[in-house]
Amino acid sequence: MTTRMRRREFITLLGGAAAWPLAARAQQQPMPVIGFLNQEAAELTAHNVTGFRKGLSETGFFENQNVAIEYRWAEGRYERLPQLAADLVSRKVVVIASAFFPATLAAKTATSTIPIVFISDVDPVAAGLVASLNRPGGNLTGLSNFNTRLIAKRLELLHQIVPRGNTIAVLVNSKSPATETIEAEARTAAQALGLRVDVFDASAEDEIDAAFVAAVQRGAGALLVGGDAYFNSRRAQFISLAARHGLPANFDRREIAMAGGLMSYGMNNFDMYRQLAIYTGQILKGAKPADLPVQQPTKVELVVNLKTAKSLGIELPTSVLLSADEVIE
Repeated sequence: MTTRMRRREFITLLGGAAAWPLAARAQQQPMPVIGFLNQEAAELTAHNVTGFRKGLSETGFFENQNVAIEYRWAEGRYERLPQLAADLVSRKVVVIASAFFPATLAAKTATSTIPIVFISDVDPVAAGLVASLNRPGGNLTGLSNFNTRLIAKRLELLHQIVPRGNTIAVLVNSKSPATETIEAEARTAAQALGLRVDVFDASAEDEIDAAFVAAVQRGAGALLVGGDAYFNSRRAQFISLAARHGLPANFDRREIAMAGGLMSYGMNNFDMYRQLAIYTGQILKGAKPADLPVQQPTKVELVVNLKTAKSLGIELPTSVLLSADEVIE
């Protein structure tokens, strides 16, 4: 063997030895995985997932490029959430992004060490998710849209639309942990407005049908639909039943008003998911949940559907139209 060949082999060997630690380090630092836990159905949340990906990109993370996402959908079946959360924990995700309160509660029960970033539709302090808004403590932080606190305004809007109706039906899903809060807020707000509320429970398709019939029979002049993942999955049914029974209904999601519901009053979910992802990205970069204050978005949207109002024979007051963020004609 010539000296030149030995030298070439030595250089090749040396190059391989130098490259080995780099390869080893690459193997030790796999792509981080985000656990995405959602109580709704994937097909109804696609727009919001786009918002989540947008927020990630703003922090320098791109799905399937430098971060992976494991999606878990409960499809409105709250009983599935504990197992879905446990599955994400078993897969050793580095952070869990959850929406909304039932999903967050399941994630909190499943782990006390993996960071959890949430969107909560109830007071996260009163619900025991965090110690305080400014100093969350523990492994959770996120955003609170205080959706249940919008119940009073939603009742007021219905009262403006149907001023002679002194009874408003409130539909809740008893399987949701937020139900008690929704009912309490509705009763308090109704008393302040001089209204009466009848609360109806529905957690299945036929129960929703029965609730509409019962509400009309008991003289309800309008319907407030409590924010709920299962109800969101039944949006077409709600729109159809409201039209059939001539019952003005107020929802918490703009997508339902866009699809034919009379009105919606609630947070912009696309932006909420975008902000959820920004916090998720900060945690991926090393931030600790305990050091990130719970955010409280203040932008609330009122969307009214004029076409639906006309079909119901309702003339929307000028005050409502002027305060609307979007009017669908």
